[in-house]
Amino acid sequence: MPGPPQADNRPPYTRIASHYRDLICSGALKRGDLLPSIKAMADEWKVSTATADRAMKLLRDEQLVRGIKGVGTEVLGQPLSLSTGSDRHDRSSKTQSPWGTGEKSSGHTAGVVAAPDDVASVLGITPGDDVIRRSRVYRDGHGIVAHSTSWIPAEFARVVPELAESTRLVGGLSLDLIARATGRQVARRVHEEGARIATLQDLELLELEADTVAAILVLTARFLDADGEILEYGVDLGAPGRTRRSEEGR
Repeated sequence: MPGPPQADNRPPYTRIASHYRDLICSGALKRGDLLPSIKAMADEWKVSTATADRAMKLLRDEQLVRGIKGVGTEVLGQPLSLSTGSDRHDRSSKTQSPWGTGEKSSGHTAGVVAAPDDVASVLGITPGDDVIRRSRVYRDGHGIVAHSTSWIPAEFARVVPELAESTRLVGGLSLDLIARATGRQVARRVHEEGARIATLQDLELLELEADTVAAILVLTARFLDADGEILEYGVDLGAPGRTRRSEEGR
C-alpha cells in the first residue's frame, strides 16, 4: 500500500509558483489568461503579498507569465522549447545554419583553457590539460533559449585555428569545420539530460538575478567519430521555462 503523502517542505513562494506552473504546463491556464492579483493570491494562500509577489517573479523569470501595468499578470503560454546541440548539428548539416526558428546567437567567446575535472574525464585527458572552450548564448523572441559550451580537443586548434578565436564561426558549426579539415565526421552521438536548481554560475550565464530560484535543464552531448574518438563535448544550460524539444535526425 502507498504510504502517507509526504509533507511539502518547500518555501511557500516555491509552492505557489509550482501550482501555477503546473496549471500552465497542463494547458488549464492558457495564453492570455490572467492570474489572481497579488493581494488575492496572498489571501488565498495565507501568505504575505511579498511572498506572493516573489512567486510571480519566479514565473516571470521562467517566461511563463508577464506583468502588465494596470492589468495584472498574464499567462504567456506553455513552456518554450529547447533545442539541443545535436538538433543544431542536424540543422547545420541540412541548412548550413544551426539556429531554430527565430533564434540567433551572441556573446561568442573562445580560447584554449585548462580542462576542468569533469570535462577532462569525458575527453579522456588529464585535468589541467589544454582544451578548446567555445561558448555562446542562443536567443529567440522570448529571450534566452540556452547558454551553450563546446569543449573540443586542443589538437584541432592546429588545423582549424578559428576554433580558438572569440568570433562566430563562418561556414558551419565547429564539427562541420573539423570534418572539412580532417575528414573526421560524427558517426555517433551520446546524449544525457537532467535537471537541477540553477547555481549562481548558471544564473550568471543565463543573465538572471542572483537570488533567482529556478530549475533548469542541463543537456550534454558527446560527438564521436567512426573510431569512437571524441570530436566535441557540448553542454547546454536551458533557460528556466524551456522544455526539451526533439527533432528528427539525419
